[in-house]
Amino acid sequence: MEKTSPSSIENQLKSIQQLIQQAKFNDAIKLSKQLQAQTTDQQVQIQLWYLIAIAQRYGKEFSSALISINALLKLDESHSRANQEHGYINLALQQSNQAKICFEKAVALNPILVASWQELIELYRDQQQMVDVQKCANQLAKLKKLPPALLAVTELMHEGKLLKAEQICRHFLQNNKRHVDGMCLLAEIGIELKIYDDAEFLLASALELSPNHVHARSLYLNLLIRLGKYKAAELQVDRLLVEQPENLSFKVAKANVLTGLGEIDQAIILFEQAITKDSQIAGFHLQLGHALKTKGDIAQAVAAYQKAYQISPSFGDAFWSLANTKTYRFSDEEIEKMQVQQGDKDLALVDKVQLHFATGKAFEDRKEYQQAFQSYQQGNTLQHAHNGFDINKIEQQITEQISYCTRELFEVRGNLGLNSADPIFIVGLPRAGSTLLEQILASHSQVDGTMELHNILGLAARLRGQNNKEGQYPKNLGEINPDYFKRFGQQFIDETQVYREQAPLFIDKMPNNFIHIGLIRLILPNAKIIDARRSPMACCFSGFKQLFAEGQYFSYNLEDIGRYYQAYLKLMAHWDKVLPGYVLTVNHEDVVDDLERQVRRMLDFCGLEFEQSCLDFHKTQRNIKTPSSEQVRQPIYKSATEQWRHFEQYLAPLKEIVNID
Repeated sequence: MEKTSPSSIENQLKSIQQLIQQAKFNDAIKLSKQLQAQTTDQQVQIQLWYLIAIAQRYGKEFSSALISINALLKLDESHSRANQEHGYINLALQQSNQAKICFEKAVALNPILVASWQELIELYRDQQQMVDVQKCANQLAKLKKLPPALLAVTELMHEGKLLKAEQICRHFLQNNKRHVDGMCLLAEIGIELKIYDDAEFLLASALELSPNHVHARSLYLNLLIRLGKYKAAELQVDRLLVEQPENLSFKVAKANVLTGLGEIDQAIILFEQAITKDSQIAGFHLQLGHALKTKGDIAQAVAAYQKAYQISPSFGDAFWSLANTKTYRFSDEEIEKMQVQQGDKDLALVDKVQLHFATGKAFEDRKEYQQAFQSYQQGNTLQHAHNGFDINKIEQQITEQISYCTRELFEVRGNLGLNSADPIFIVGLPRAGSTLLEQILASHSQVDGTMELHNILGLAARLRGQNNKEGQYPKNLGEINPDYFKRFGQQFIDETQVYREQAPLFIDKMPNNFIHIGLIRLILPNAKIIDARRSPMACCFSGFKQLFAEGQYFSYNLEDIGRYYQAYLKLMAHWDKVLPGYVLTVNHEDVVDDLERQVRRMLDFCGLEFEQSCLDFHKTQRNIKTPSSEQVRQPIYKSATEQWRHFEQYLAPLKEIVNID
């Protein structure tokens, strides 16, 4: 087959479109089929099938059009305009129910398809579904108010073309600086691209311009919850509830905020009220389960998770949440249900990933290790392909920290920060035992346990800037105004106050803070830092079989997680060299072997008197939000240290990187 150049294909596609516009449908179909024979490019094939189907429908060849659109959907079932075209063809064939299903799928994939909403209004009206007619009319009215540029941005977003969407949206806002809907769209793109600082600034600015813009405030609320800024989120949700006191989604958001603030009993009351109003929303039961689990009421949490999957059998999060209690054991019937759902080709990616991880845990508990690993591997492969993580960027970050956070930097600028000794940072890799160390220390009368706080990561992101250009963080730690360090330290203390109770010391156990120990030292020179370390195979494999709520993207590939562990060791060795004595390393295996000795080491390091309650940590009643919450409510056990050996034959790529024979 002679290869056709991309420019030639583009020109021929334009010619086909012109033939359709000129009502030369047979010529358009003929040229399309000729071009199909000249290329194997799947995206071009998709475009050609789409044009063929349109030409056939316009030419009243409805049965042929149906065959063509089905051929396209076999290549890409999530093609929104193909689903819309499928709806038109079914309308032409007088299959109104099938047409309705197609248009519904089209707008679910791409909510800006005006024509699909218009057709749905008529189809719903014919079937006397007046509530749905009103919903469609509302959406249509909203779309018709949007400028064409923002309609294009919305469509690009739903096609996953975020960088192109961002480019068009920024250009639009240059000429329409006070356009709140445009600001909201750019913020949504920022959230998808994880540029949270920009998104937060945009939404705060939008609300200054339009304080009654419910959508902007709702987006702002959800972003603040994601960032763990629960006190700020509480202000936003309270304002929304004044405007819409019966809005169930806002009530549930308030409950999530209260959970984040540690006011669990109040959160549970709100979740239960929402469920009383509408008991058939699976997500309400799921979130109630999370609050109950945080409180330590595991039996009721399990019941809530089970109710969630009973309402929605494909709800992967409900099954994963059961697995993530670490103590739940799935029945034969539940395993079968999960496997049946995994086989559904229409199942959303997030549900599929969650079901694979949950199934892996189910088989591991049954000592069926080959099947367990296959499930973990499938879940990890899907998640890794989706998140676009690049380990090279992390290794570059580590290199930059080592290059710029030198002994000289700390000699010159090391005493400029805030002299507060309140924070104890527990850092390391996730699944390295940090929750256990937090539970031990939080059992002391002088220490508050909090959660994985995002404040240091947020500060680092602000210092880095959007594009992480040369000359920004961490290089700028040696260049910025010296007064900033004390200000940043005070800001950290002020922002984290809401998570504390009355104790003089408090814990921030965000593991990823190990990258930013230099920054912590500059803004809080008297803070204590404990490195929770675990042997490489146990730590890395435990991370590999854990599906994290957000972040930790390195953990979904064995080579990535091995390289991340090695980069972590390299950076921790650097901190020991340039900040001797500033970090205390506590090995998980040592805690398991001699608990009292390691407890006394940590307390001495933190300047605290020994208290028996730290040895009896499993008796301490407190809210715990991490996956290990149930494990640290039990006496210490040794079995987990060697669990990875059951999977050893599958872990060769990891063993090679971390140099384990």
